Amino acid sequence: MSEQYKSREERRRKQTQQSSKKKKNKKPKAGLWKKILISLLAIGIVGMLAGGVTFAVMVAGAPPLDDKKLKDSFSSKIYDMNGDEITEFGQVKRTYVPYDEIPKVLENAVLATEDARFYEHNGVDVIRLGGALVANIQEGFGAEGASTITQQVIKNSLLTPEKTISRKVQELWLSFQLEQKYSKQEILEMYLNKIYFPGNVYGVAQAAESFYGKDLSELELHEAAMIAGIPQSPNNYNPRTNPENAEKRRNIVLTLMAKHGFITQAEADEAKSIPVQSTVIEDTEKANPYHAFVEEVIEEVKEKTDIDAGSAGLQIYTTLDPDAQDTVENVMNGDAVDFPDDELQAGIALIDTKTGEIRAIGGGRNQPVGGYNYATDTRRQPGSTIKPVLDYGPVIEHEQWSTYEQINDESYTYSNGTPINNWDRKFKGWMSIRDALADSRNIPALKALQAVGLDKAQDFAQGLGIPLEEIYESYAIGGFDHGVSPLQMAGAFSAFGNNGIFNEPYAVKKIVLSDGTEISLAPDPEPAMSDYTAFMVTDMMKSVVKYGTGKSVQISNVNIAGKTGTTNFSEDDKAKYNVPSGASKDAWFVGYNPNYTAAVWTGYNITEDSEKVYLDSSDQRLARAMFREVFQEIAGDDDSDFEQPNSVVKKAIEKGSNPAKLASEYTPSSNITYEYFVKGDEPTTVSKKFEKVEVDKPSNLSINYDQVNNSINLNWEYGDTENVSFEVKQSIDEGPYEVVNKSKDKSFTIGDVIPGAIYSYQVVAVSDEDDNNRSAAAATKVQVPEPEIDVPELPEDGTDEETQPDEEGNEENNGNNQDENNGNNGNNGNGQNGNGDNNNQDGNQDNQNEDGQDTGNGETPTAPDVETTVPPTNSNGSNEEEEEPEEEQ
Repeated sequence: MSEQYKSREERRRKQTQQSSKKKKNKKPKAGLWKKILISLLAIGIVGMLAGGVTFAVMVAGAPPLDDKKLKDSFSSKIYDMNGDEITEFGQVKRTYVPYDEIPKVLENAVLATEDARFYEHNGVDVIRLGGALVANIQEGFGAEGASTITQQVIKNSLLTPEKTISRKVQELWLSFQLEQKYSKQEILEMYLNKIYFPGNVYGVAQAAESFYGKDLSELELHEAAMIAGIPQSPNNYNPRTNPENAEKRRNIVLTLMAKHGFITQAEADEAKSIPVQSTVIEDTEKANPYHAFVEEVIEEVKEKTDIDAGSAGLQIYTTLDPDAQDTVENVMNGDAVDFPDDELQAGIALIDTKTGEIRAIGGGRNQPVGGYNYATDTRRQPGSTIKPVLDYGPVIEHEQWSTYEQINDESYTYSNGTPINNWDRKFKGWMSIRDALADSRNIPALKALQAVGLDKAQDFAQGLGIPLEEIYESYAIGGFDHGVSPLQMAGAFSAFGNNGIFNEPYAVKKIVLSDGTEISLAPDPEPAMSDYTAFMVTDMMKSVVKYGTGKSVQISNVNIAGKTGTTNFSEDDKAKYNVPSGASKDAWFVGYNPNYTAAVWTGYNITEDSEKVYLDSSDQRLARAMFREVFQEIAGDDDSDFEQPNSVVKKAIEKGSNPAKLASEYTPSSNITYEYFVKGDEPTTVSKKFEKVEVDKPSNLSINYDQVNNSINLNWEYGDTENVSFEVKQSIDEGPYEVVNKSKDKSFTIGDVIPGAIYSYQVVAVSDEDDNNRSAAAATKVQVPEPEIDVPELPEDGTDEETQPDEEGNEENNGNNQDENNGNNGNNGNGQNGNGDNNNQDGNQDNQNEDGQDTGNGETPTAPDVETTVPPTNSNGSNEEEEEPEEEQ
């Protein structure tokens, strides 16, 4: 409802008052914005002043533009681990060309790749800088570069390589200065004459000569694109050694040239169709002993600092051991190992176990300068050498398995149902993981990987420098999609010998710039596993060398842990290259002691023109032989051993127990194995298998002759027979005892006995768990009666019957045999033995102990108690004479 007024005057007065209030309310708002604007302006001015001061301070520290440093290159010196100079490189192979001699096709390829707006900016590409700034804010400073060709000239010629804001500001400032002082053509000329290429080659002119045998002006489009693509990563894009990577890189350059309008898409496609190796010439210059190592040094400096070591005038202090390098070269190309042919290749990486410092590199056999480096660049499947890294290491780390952990080597499949086989196509049943690794069994390795899980195994391997972007169960036995290098394998294994601490292998300790600035390039150590894992896996790998597949590398008094490995061809390649049964594609040995770690790979390059691509059974031993030769020379007098950490305990385990049981005081030494356990997880139960529970002697042994069946029956009594069996031994006519029966029965019958023969028996109770646990023997004997014969009449002269000789001249003792006919003791009234002999009552004259075993000392043991039944002797009162029995064996 509208407000009511008494008069027009009152209404106008009220309206005037309200209007005044609104104006008063608006005044404070205008004042607030004014204050905000003034504040922002002040902050901006202060910021600009501060930024200007900061910029001035940073720029003040920038070096001056030095024509000599910009246009000339300075050689770098390399020093070994002892600080002695081993070589100087740079300005070695260089042909300087002025801008007007650089072909347009090469210039366009370089611009498309490195700086497409080179002729449009003033030294700094603001558009690229903006994109890089966003990336650096999101991912951290240094995540992405935006350097123009001008900036790269400044960076490589005048500045240190650190990725700092101060250095970047100096780079921008000097780039503007360079553009003011020199023309675009002069700057491009500086750049193209300083680029490093593999093989100690500098500048595009020398690169054209080295790779294509051409003058720079003769380069074709695809060749110019290749030269433009190499400098980003010289070793990775080397068309001689990495043709696949090089071709991909060249094609990217061609795509960029078409994108920026330097060539048509049709021209790009035509150039891409040419194989990168088709026009690359071979390098015939032989490498010196240090060349493979020097190549690694140059690459390492480039990757870590972005400095071209061949033109920056550096002092480079390396980890090289010249004696070890000479040893490696001699083994690779000398007479120590008998190689089957010149085509078989090898790579050796030797590093310090504790630090990861590279001591020597064997880049290949009879390799040229710039040739393929089989120690650092090759990527081959590792075979069974991966088992400690991917299977047993992770499962011990995460599941605390012991070295005795029992695992069943049996018929098995991958999770998808695909069968997996051992190398010998056999199964060995339950065994420890120590023995499974020593004999390189595949099925236990897969089970170990499955037990720990693929993700944990992948993380474990990555922590050891093995670049696994994906993982499958087949990786358990080394069936990688993308392989590994000997240097990577040496780095991974060295962590096991270094208490679980991983050091990335490196060749450069530090560099000293031309202005005296020192930059350390040594990587920081990284914990990769627990010390118990490192020690236990190491001890398992010592068994590989002691009695397993790697025993041929044994060196007296040198404690070596290591692993063998071979890989197979696919079925298609077997057919394609006519690969015989048992042949391998690769053969490895990776091993270490506390001071050195070495990885050796052997194999062939596989090309369409290869006459031989496989390793036969003798070739497969070469990796082990090469390892042994190197270690014999560098560590032959090194008897150091790996120290057991406090996290590990050693226990005497009874073999065959599952789960593990401690050996008892009764366990025979042959049934004891000493194994390692994570402290707190060791077994506490003592085995009772060999515990000496006395076995009772059988009682009430009786013997009877069954005349009807002409057999002898034994019977005895015993208490609980659940854990015992009975062994019956028999002796005939006092001959040696022989086992005639072993069973749980408490009786025994033997038929077709010999008339007149004396049968002696011993019955022993034997423990079913321990054959050596035996009771005393219960013994008895019986003489089988002779068939009855007619007694001749007495002669008419009345000779006394008792003294009348029989037809054989024997004197009868019929009058003294009454006790015998009654089955009683055979000792008659005149004291003679009723059995017609003078032997001990049990008839046991051979050297046997109380268990019926040969004592072997020639003494007659105490005879067991004998329960004897003696039937009548033959009719003439004597026993038939027997031949002397042979001694019991």
